[in-house]
Amino acid sequence: MATKKYDIVVYGATGFTGQYTVDEVARVAEEENLSWAVAGRNMAKIQKVLSESSSRTGKNLEETPIIIADSSSLVSLETMAKQARVVLNCVGPYRFYGESVVRACIEQGTHHLDISGEPQFLEKMQLLYNGKAKDKNTFVIGATGFDSVPAESGVMYMEEQFKGGRLTNVENFVKFHRGPKGSAVNTGTFESAVHAIANWNEVKDIRSLLYPESMPRNEYKLPKRVLFYSGHVNKWCVPFVGIDEAIVYRTTRDSLATGRRDKPAQFAAYMCMPNFIAAIGFLTFATIFGILAYFSPTRWLLLKFPNIFTFGTFRKGGPTKEQIDGCSFAMTFVGHGFDSTENVKPGVKPNRCVVAKLTGPEPGYVTTPICMVQCGVVILKEAESMQHKGGVLTAGAAFSGTKLLERLDKHNIKITTISDTIDK
Repeated sequence: MATKKYDIVVYGATGFTGQYTVDEVARVAEEENLSWAVAGRNMAKIQKVLSESSSRTGKNLEETPIIIADSSSLVSLETMAKQARVVLNCVGPYRFYGESVVRACIEQGTHHLDISGEPQFLEKMQLLYNGKAKDKNTFVIGATGFDSVPAESGVMYMEEQFKGGRLTNVENFVKFHRGPKGSAVNTGTFESAVHAIANWNEVKDIRSLLYPESMPRNEYKLPKRVLFYSGHVNKWCVPFVGIDEAIVYRTTRDSLATGRRDKPAQFAAYMCMPNFIAAIGFLTFATIFGILAYFSPTRWLLLKFPNIFTFGTFRKGGPTKEQIDGCSFAMTFVGHGFDSTENVKPGVKPNRCVVAKLTGPEPGYVTTPICMVQCGVVILKEAESMQHKGGVLTAGAAFSGTKLLERLDKHNIKITTISDTIDK
């Protein structure tokens, strides 16, 4: 890859998330002395994005190299990939536009990162392309945005805290903070979620092929909960609707296969609600949304009128700058395990509990670019310390043992220990 023209190429720079990724790459490229370019299918729109990014970042980006590439043209994608060491793919929904980019990157020996939250796409890519990516010493790493780097970071952090002992399970409680101007999400994320639900049956078939054998038994299982009050966060909680659990499950599979762990650690994710009534309302909405997304006629209505069906939460054009600036999130991780391997005995309950808190800025358009870009930087700067040398992986599998957590900390995504207790 020494002959590649650019360290990073942002593909899909004109998309809503893509434009904020351009901002982040511009800042980090200067810090890390990286060469970079942007790619998309419309020259005029890309030039407009670069002009607007110049205004937001205070950097002159109008001379930034531009590559014309389109998901419908494999030749153009290969031309793009041929010039890059790492492609940051911001073009979704990935089930429609992602595979051709993955294939082009692998053919050209170019690392591919995306911010997909679509389990069908992510696991299908692992099923179809893991061997080819390994042969090319090329990384294909999905879900490198808010889905699911913060959750993976929390688990990695817990693994570090339990060195010398054993981590048995982790619960993650996610809390979103809305600013005075409220919050909103661009409809691209909504479309991906609708199609993921509509095609959920695919996941079971893909996983049966990916993992024909069951994982080793975890004798310290977490309780299954739908609605409950948590004393750790003093909030009513419901299951988190993202893909964090699916991603951590894949990372756990990898850690067992590579010998990083000999027993699995269970992971569960929840979302904090303002009160009991809000929790009931959310569960009701989620149930109705799932039904509507499953059937074709009602799915069409969801995709046609996202603003109406989500009461303005999802809308074309996404959030305003004021809304982005005012939002943030926090994750509280509760890890249980043993303080020493000597205490791991049949029938003995875990004796140690570590509680940590991860905080970050607005998740969709600030945290996501930060996570994605820093994952790319780790590949560029720390390849020798990565256990894997290629393959279709999760962030947790790829970046275990690297300085990813330190890099995120320097870019305003911070995790610290709140409490550490051991039963005597």
